Amino acid sequence: MKAVIVTELGGPEVLQVQDVEKPEINQDEVLIKTEAVSVNFADIKARQGAFHGVKGAGFIPGMECFGTVERVGEGVTGIKVGQRVAAFTTGGSYAEYAKANENVTYPVPDGVDVETAAASLMVGVTAYNVLRNTARIQKGETVLIHAAAGGIGTTACQLAKKFGAKKVIGTVSSLEKAEAAKHAGADKVINYKEEDFVQQTLDETEGKGADVILDTIAGENFNKSLECLAPFGRAVIFGHANDDSAPGTVKTNMLHASCRSVLGYSTGTCIKERPEALEEAAHEIFRMLKDNELDVYVSQTYSLDQAAEAHAHIESRKSKGKMLLKI
Repeated sequence: MKAVIVTELGGPEVLQVQDVEKPEINQDEVLIKTEAVSVNFADIKARQGAFHGVKGAGFIPGMECFGTVERVGEGVTGIKVGQRVAAFTTGGSYAEYAKANENVTYPVPDGVDVETAAASLMVGVTAYNVLRNTARIQKGETVLIHAAAGGIGTTACQLAKKFGAKKVIGTVSSLEKAEAAKHAGADKVINYKEEDFVQQTLDETEGKGADVILDTIAGENFNKSLECLAPFGRAVIFGHANDDSAPGTVKTNMLHASCRSVLGYSTGTCIKERPEALEEAAHEIFRMLKDNELDVYVSQTYSLDQAAEAHAHIESRKSKGKMLLKI
């Protein structure tokens, strides 16, 4: 089969299409003939050697796929050959075939098209879990979403409103991205390149701050976010997409007296350690898509041999919504 290989850790140019063997599946796994694959920022971090669990080159990147089940292991009972599924894969997904554990493979309802199905699993599950299960969003709260024009950001804007947010504030880096965030439901969009998002958030909330902050940037962005986190507010950290992958820092005296919380979340860790924590989110996301209650924005699609171009575009910080590889 054809697959993209990270031939060495480095820039997009290290992604090369090669002929490799089809994956062999264990008794609790399924083999999927892929139709489309979502490109995630975590794939870029993995290619650079900066994603947890990556120890060297010579691997197939990609954490998820959409396709049709071709074979199932002897212990698989809930997934059938021929089913349309989305899955968090084991051993990469930028390939003509991928394998996944049954417990992170989800049937895709009829009526959900290929591109939507391929684009929705990671961003949908992540946005759902950080809002509902980690931040425990309450009706009437204000939510500040960083990187609001990206795949998770545009999905989180919609879900925040669906879960009862009174106001959604998004930060972006350009006027073009601001339009994407507004289209996704953000009430106020702040271009952090030109405006102080801390002061703007305080102005929008009459000095109180945001009740929930979703941060995939970390570093200095996180430090500044704490300046506009409301009393009893929850900041959820689930990425470190700043240029240097720098962590943020917090002093405990900024938390206890104001009853504020800093919470961490990783879909990747849940896949490995608590896959059951993803099931509700996955099924709800695909139900919403089937019922036209959610729109996952796909901005561009590439072929498998254009994976390097897709990575380069995301790294340019100009991408919006989701980007896919069509197999």
